[in-house]
Amino acid sequence: MDDAVADLSQDRPRLGRSSTAERVADILRDRISEGFFRPGQRLSEESISEALGVSRNTLREAFRLLSHERLLDHRLNRGVFVRLPSAADVIDLYRVRRVLEGAAVRRTPPERALALIKETVLDAERAAAQNDWQGVGTANIRFHQALVSMNESPRIDEAMRQLLAELRLVFHVMENPRALHEPFVDRNRILLGLIESGPPEKAAAYLDDYLDHAERLLVHAYGPNR
Repeated sequence: MDDAVADLSQDRPRLGRSSTAERVADILRDRISEGFFRPGQRLSEESISEALGVSRNTLREAFRLLSHERLLDHRLNRGVFVRLPSAADVIDLYRVRRVLEGAAVRRTPPERALALIKETVLDAERAAAQNDWQGVGTANIRFHQALVSMNESPRIDEAMRQLLAELRLVFHVMENPRALHEPFVDRNRILLGLIESGPPEKAAAYLDDYLDHAERLLVHAYGPNR
């Protein structure tokens, strides 16, 4: 059992008394968003079901849910693997991000969302100071989830959680994670300042440039040989 799977045992309390496939899928999706599972990694039914204390049938249903979200691939007679998104997936993910995040920054930020955004900016800065680029990536994922929460829509929040988990898999394509994450530590701080000071059009224009920058970095990382 590898460390990423063994560590799942600490998530058992999240399952409550009724260990549903949806809750298992939530846990695994969160672990993907945090960078613990890598594209191409085979997920062992035996190890994960043991770590979470759930049945194989429950786990298989969770795997099916995550396959529909494009996070996992089921390969006949080989098992279930973490999916590697394509460059075309990246382009489409950013199309959706421009809609969801663009709408968010044009709204008056609720205090709770603003507090969460500030917290993630600080987390990223602390992680960068420690040269923890996986931690910076996780803080960045949380930054954008908090940003979208300004839309005040549970449905949009759920869609963003799925999108960001898929995006985290794309991060692994970058051979140098610092090159991907370092520019956005400062950019997140600048975007936060524009959201706080207004007008919304300035924040929206900055966000467009920000997302263009991130998309270019990721698409370029695929290159002709990947």
